[in-house]
Amino acid sequence: MLGGILAALGAGLLWGLVFITPLLLPDYPGAILSFGRYIAFGLIALVPAWLDRRRIAKLRRQDWFAAAKLVLIGNIIYYAALASAIQLADAPLPTMLIGTLPVIIAICSNWSPHHTSESIAWKKLALPLLIIFIGLMLVNASELAHMDGKRSLAEYAKGGLVALIAVAAWTWYPIMNGRYMKVHPHISSSTWATAQGLSTLPMAAAGFIAYGLWLHFNGGSYDYPLGPTPWIFIGLMLTLGLLASWLGTLLWNYASQKLPTSLAGQLIVFETLSALLYAFILRGNPPAPQILMGIVMLCAGVAFAVRAFKPASH
Repeated sequence: MLGGILAALGAGLLWGLVFITPLLLPDYPGAILSFGRYIAFGLIALVPAWLDRRRIAKLRRQDWFAAAKLVLIGNIIYYAALASAIQLADAPLPTMLIGTLPVIIAICSNWSPHHTSESIAWKKLALPLLIIFIGLMLVNASELAHMDGKRSLAEYAKGGLVALIAVAAWTWYPIMNGRYMKVHPHISSSTWATAQGLSTLPMAAAGFIAYGLWLHFNGGSYDYPLGPTPWIFIGLMLTLGLLASWLGTLLWNYASQKLPTSLAGQLIVFETLSALLYAFILRGNPPAPQILMGIVMLCAGVAFAVRAFKPASH
């Protein structure tokens, strides 16, 4: 359990980098950042694929199909929906909806567990989930105060609905990914991360090309393909591809093998905490008291969750 928790923590620390990248590249559309990240993920995966070619060659057709389905829903659709929601409704509302993922994943995985060993009594799960939910609301409520008010109610509604698609996609991904890893324990976490990277490469490349064609026929201010600061863009995409995508996926796969899915789902709060940490470092401002209280609640909720899942000693 300790190894799985530390792996989930590591994945959260790496995934938090994704949230500050748009702040570092404000002139780049969300779709370009998404496709760029996953093209880099796929290209970087070619190196471990060659080094791990014997185990990669042993993957069956059904393994490749599962990997492709996971990256399509958990990567491409999730980020496309999130980017579209932010464009429609600004960042605060979609961010708050995405912030509920740790609670939703835990509830869904415990509601319909793959195996009885994956489930836990609801009375043990209720307290940590409630504490985490309160912490998430405290952290995100201050962001809602920054809603620009320039959009219509219909735009906020559409953005919220599209954000719910992103929530559904990333609720499905960790549950299905965790189940596949547990049913196929012979597939190592590194091999599965590499397989997902290889699977996402053609999809991301096709999306990148399609976006360029759309700009060509419809016009736009973006300087396709590499934008106004190409070397910074390439450097950050390679950083995300290596750290947030390949290594983050590897660590999450390991955590998924070692932990019940309903516990692993709650540990996604590490991503929220990491994103907050990096954002405040970037801004150079300390968090407000309300956000600090929310962070304390999140940490307390995780501690209670780990305690609830800890096997009883005999």
